[in-house]
Amino acid sequence: MNAPATPVQLLPEIVPREVPSALLDALKARFGERCSTALVVREQHGRDESAYTHVPPPAAVVFAESTADVAAAVALASAHSVPVIPFGVGSSLEGHLLAIQGGISIDVSRMNKVLAVNPEDLTVTVQPGVTRKQLNEEIKSTGLFFPIDPGADASIGGMSATRASGTNAVRYGTMRENVMALEVVTASGEVIRTGTRAKKSSAGYDLTRLMVGSEGTLGVLTEITLRIYPLPEAISAAICSFPSIEAAVRSTIQIIQMGIPIARVELIDAHTVRMVNAHSKLGLREEPMLLMEFHGSPTGVKEQAEAVQEIASEHGGKAFEWAVTPEERTRLWTARHNAYFAAIQSKPGCRAISTDTCVPISRLADCLLDSVTEAEASGLPYFLVGHVGDGNFHFGYLLDPNKPEEYAVAEALNHALVHRALALGGTCTGEHGVGIHKMDFLRTEAGEGAIDMMRTIKRALDPKNIMNPGKIFAL
Repeated sequence: MNAPATPVQLLPEIVPREVPSALLDALKARFGERCSTALVVREQHGRDESAYTHVPPPAAVVFAESTADVAAAVALASAHSVPVIPFGVGSSLEGHLLAIQGGISIDVSRMNKVLAVNPEDLTVTVQPGVTRKQLNEEIKSTGLFFPIDPGADASIGGMSATRASGTNAVRYGTMRENVMALEVVTASGEVIRTGTRAKKSSAGYDLTRLMVGSEGTLGVLTEITLRIYPLPEAISAAICSFPSIEAAVRSTIQIIQMGIPIARVELIDAHTVRMVNAHSKLGLREEPMLLMEFHGSPTGVKEQAEAVQEIASEHGGKAFEWAVTPEERTRLWTARHNAYFAAIQSKPGCRAISTDTCVPISRLADCLLDSVTEAEASGLPYFLVGHVGDGNFHFGYLLDPNKPEEYAVAEALNHALVHRALALGGTCTGEHGVGIHKMDFLRTEAGEGAIDMMRTIKRALDPKNIMNPGKIFAL
């Protein structure tokens, strides 16, 4: 694929708002050493895992340790009409954390306490800086776990803000289904609560769902109540190689349509297997591969696995490798979780533009196979992984950040993929969120009427436009 004649513009115009010295003085007076204006700290909080590399950092970073800290910082910023950008661990992929209109970053990583575990009700309440691995380590003695697994050890606050999902979504859903209640600091610095620990409610507007996926544009999440689940009695994982991506995808579609309650089913293409083998010193067959996991009783897991193996064999699946012990399963899933970093390491100095389309399961093969053909024809290095059990997959196009023509090729591929997915009844983002990168795609997907409704909500709740401005849509 040739690059467009005009290079694709990745970033909107950057027009930082002035951050008055009076605000910085007030923040330092309130937070002391927990308010930093050091360049190295600001630069750390002014980038994420997206392809954007040349964005000015925030003017200051506040390290919050409580809801009161967040409320105070937001209230001071509001008084000066200065933007606020929440920061967790910096693992977002769509430019969510970038200070494109200047402002201050509120780092909630020190708000990392598990506040309440209610095993009888299968709920847990945490601060936003708790990471998913930390949460599961702290509750494992209860025999329960939190299943949402986006790969990176993301913070619960960030996962809620972007409506994340990941490898277990085919069985356990996304953050949308698993966040029950929130504490939120609004744009004025007020603290509100949404939702309850009750399993259901018909009381008023569903403000919890409004905040989940709002990407920090409506408020800062300071407490999150989550559903948790009993650890399965038995877990078995398997990998299976296929002669082609199409064979692997057709197997997945049949598995899902037959109603087999598989917990995870992930696709890795041959390029990615090769990168992972080099990165993690593994010896996986360098062919398209499905990674699968089964949860349930020993008998149920055995029946699920046998049914899946039979389906895969019909599509040319071979070289099944089973893992029952935690150590064996960890080794197999290392391939999937290290895919992004393995790909980045395969081309030193590169950045990745990651796609995130999701389509109805029946249209997965149509969307994916045409996109593979385009990616191969482009000549651009790429990797491909997918939560194919729910129709979600990711290309990662590997770019030299000093070559605008490679950005242009990658963006042309991404545009073609997104428009193909939308035409098939899909979405531009299955789990990463919109951020900056997918703003134009959202307009195409949702339509101007829906975007206008979102703007109306934003203006009502954030009249000064200080909450992570310039993300999701333009005001």
